[in-house]
This record gives sequence, C-alpha cells and structure tokens, in this order.
Amino acid sequence: MKAMTEKKMLSDEAVEALLAWYRVHRRDLPWRKTKDPYRIWVSEIMLQQTRVEAVKPYYERFMRELPTVQALAEVSEEKLLKLWEGLGYYSRARNLQRAAQTVMRDHNGKLPNAYSELRKLTGIGDYTAGAIASIAFGERVPAIDGNVLRVLARVTGSYEDIALPQTKKNWQEALKSCVPKEAGDFTQAMIELGATVCVPNGEARCGKCPMAAHCVSCMKHLTDEIPVRSAKKPRRIIPKTVFVIADGNRTVLHKRPPTGLLAGLYELPNAEGHLDEAEATAYLRSIGFDPLQITPIDPAKHIFTHLEWHMNAYRVRIAPDFDGVDESSGYLLIDNDELRENYAVPSAFSAFSKYLLF
Repeated sequence: MKAMTEKKMLSDEAVEALLAWYRVHRRDLPWRKTKDPYRIWVSEIMLQQTRVEAVKPYYERFMRELPTVQALAEVSEEKLLKLWEGLGYYSRARNLQRAAQTVMRDHNGKLPNAYSELRKLTGIGDYTAGAIASIAFGERVPAIDGNVLRVLARVTGSYEDIALPQTKKNWQEALKSCVPKEAGDFTQAMIELGATVCVPNGEARCGKCPMAAHCVSCMKHLTDEIPVRSAKKPRRIIPKTVFVIADGNRTVLHKRPPTGLLAGLYELPNAEGHLDEAEATAYLRSIGFDPLQITPIDPAKHIFTHLEWHMNAYRVRIAPDFDGVDESSGYLLIDNDELRENYAVPSAFSAFSKYLLF
C-alpha cells in the first residue's frame, strides 16, 4: 500500500478511459434507468450474492408491489418474504424493512443523501452506502465489492490478499482520491468492468479492457496470478432427511426458530441425519404424523455460505381427514393454493417443489 499512497491508485487517464468505455458498453439494466435512491438501494441489496439475470424479475415485481419506502416499511413480513422467495439470504429482506422503518421514522421517508448517514441504516455496509451515495446523490465516494477488488488488484499488480478485510479497507481509502465528478458512472463502470471483462473465472478479457494500457497485470501477463485470495474454510456438511408431507390438497410446513439460519421462515419438515424408511416412519410418528404411504424421492444438495445440506427425502401421504397438528408444535397443514400464494419456502427446498402436489 505504500506505493499506492504516494500516487493515485488509478491515474486520471485510466479513469477517463473507463468512463468512456462504460458510456458505450454499459448493460441495459432496470435500476440504471433511475436516480431514485430507494430503487438503487433495493437493487444493490438484491444483487448481493445473486446474479444480475436472476435479480431482474424480482426487482421488477418488488417495485410493482412496493414502489416506495413507505410501502416497504408497512408491508407484512409474510408478503415481503413471499416477494423475496427464491432470492435467498432472507435476512437481506428483513434488514431492508427495518431500515425502511427507520427512514420513515427518522428521515421523513427519504433516504439520507450522505454516505455517513446511509452507513448507519440496518443492512447497509460500506459498499452499499458507497453505491447509493455515488449513484443516487453524486457523492464522490468509492464502492468496493468483489468485482472492484479484482479490478484494483490487477490494475495495480498487487499481491495483497483481497479476502482480508484490511485490504478492502486500505483500498477503499486509497480509491477516494480517484473518484471523479461522475461518481455514479465511475461506481457502475468499475463493477461493470469486473463483471464483464476483468472476470473472476477463466481468462481476463484484456483485449476488451479500457484500462489495459494502465494495468500492471495485463502488461506483465499476471492476470492468472492476480488477484490473490486466501482459501476459504471448507464448508461443513450436514446430512438431513426432508419430508414432503401432504394429504392431496394440503401440505405440511414447519416454521423455523426466530433466530439462526433461515430464521422464522417456513420449511418442509426435516430431521438431522439420513434416515432409512423405518427410521423416517418412526420420526414422523414422534412429531405427530401417521403416514399412510412413504416413498423415497430424489436427494438434493443446497449450499449455504459456510455449510452444505445433503438431503435425502421422502414423499409422505397422510389421511385427508388428518387434523392432529398443534400450532404450538410449529407445524402447519396448509391448503396448496394458499401455500403457493402466501408462504415463502426457502430455496434450500426448491428441488422438492415438484413433489408438493400429489
């Protein structure tokens, strides 16, 4: 970092070339057609850990249903989570609503127009605050995500570990002096370059890069070595047995605890470990169900950030007149139409959605 503090991290020429490239090559994305800080905020939260193409339909639907901060602040949690269903990381949606409620209470329904104030809102970290402040309000602050870290490492030829929080902190400080008056375009151009040209997987497309003439890694053929990222800890593998329990018109859901993984969401009933048919039947009876038929179905796997669920599964038929579920147990027997309309089932169970109707 010493060398970076002695001169600009990115030269003025590199920034000018980047902005000129962005004006021509920018993708046509719905959240780029507005300066509305609310819409930019929602898009940035949705784009965390999620591909652009996957986000588009969610963003459009979310904006139709909740077009303002007030609408988000006042919507029921059930509807909010249903709108978010399939995006995963549901804490993002809950944090959005908490922040919206703060904005309504403390900021007269308008998002703060400064990075320092945005940073105080629930769920808004350094990157998101920088993105909103620069794109919506033109504040000359950087927004550094994984794409930007990769671009900066390659352009500067740095072997610093981009997985370390200190690296990100140092580079954010160093990049401040490089942000031009077109702050929003600069933020989006850096992200665009990392997403479409200076890519993470496969060879960097240096022949299409507007900053190639200013890039140490390109000139020294180091793009296969840089960036340096320390290996993540291996994910913990958790075996589970999942049950699709239904009587033909109704399906059983279970509400997860209010804290922890997938907090407060409705899931398909499941048990720890891989249970054989006899063990599965005994487990179902222990939680109040009497299966008329139990049939193995295709297993599935779901990857979270730090762990993996390896799921065996059974399709379970219960009697149509079954009414033995106690609300205090957390199990609910839900009409299938109502389930589809109102209940958000985490994407961890999406592999079993085809079995929800008998």
